[in-house]
Amino acid sequence: MDTFLLDDQLRRFLREDLEHGDITTDAIFADQATALVTLNAREPMVAAGLEQVAARVFCLLGGGTLTFGQIAADGRRVEQGEVLMTINAPVRTLLRGERVALNLVQRLCGIATLTRQYVDAVKGLDVAITDTRKTTPGLRMLEKYAVRAGGGRNHRYSLSDGVLIKDNHIAACGSISNAVEKVRATVPHTIAIEVETDTLEQVRECLDCGVAVIMLDNMAPPVMQEAVAMINGRAIVEASGGVNLQTVRAIAETGVNIISVGALTHSAPACDIGLDWT
Repeated sequence: MDTFLLDDQLRRFLREDLEHGDITTDAIFADQATALVTLNAREPMVAAGLEQVAARVFCLLGGGTLTFGQIAADGRRVEQGEVLMTINAPVRTLLRGERVALNLVQRLCGIATLTRQYVDAVKGLDVAITDTRKTTPGLRMLEKYAVRAGGGRNHRYSLSDGVLIKDNHIAACGSISNAVEKVRATVPHTIAIEVETDTLEQVRECLDCGVAVIMLDNMAPPVMQEAVAMINGRAIVEASGGVNLQTVRAIAETGVNIISVGALTHSAPACDIGLDWT
């Protein structure tokens, strides 16, 4: 995660919450007051963002000396009741940053936890679980970071990261071959071309065009298995659509290389984390 970009984001989040200042905290506590607090897991989870994000929120607020301890590493399984992080800092800093820090790490730990469930569901099979661009606006870098903390991988970060010819591109252009031809005339040879397919006929057309990655979208596992056999290693195969924790194992068993799961970022429930005074 790029800290140069991250700090700019975190400052915007803090400005949104603070606006003209924390009138409650400023009225009660003096600048020199300090305290020791803990971030505690109130349910089992996979840790993500405690050091990179939560601690950074408090550091950006400054206000005096801050020390951190017992920071749960990204990707670590944490049981209910475990300490995720301890912070000794000025009281004003702790109270000003509490909500922003918790909002973010609860979200990131939720994504990492759900991602780990998908990764565990396909354990032993040679397949990667990846995210999609179905992220919360403004939080993409953080959410994709959490997917990696959970053991998943990242799909393209933005529209500028790679070519993915989807169903609406094909519908508007007329055919896969037309779309691929136009892309090849424009993009550098170093960028791989991926095409979304709904049928075996479209898979054959992709093979005829020599695309590098073929996405099998919303295909039933038996059809998907037939498509994988047809492709026979001539392209990377990605499965997408209709993927959940009940179906992901059967999809992986068809022999696809990648399974992209939008739910990792658009449907992960936030984990319950508390900041408690000691």
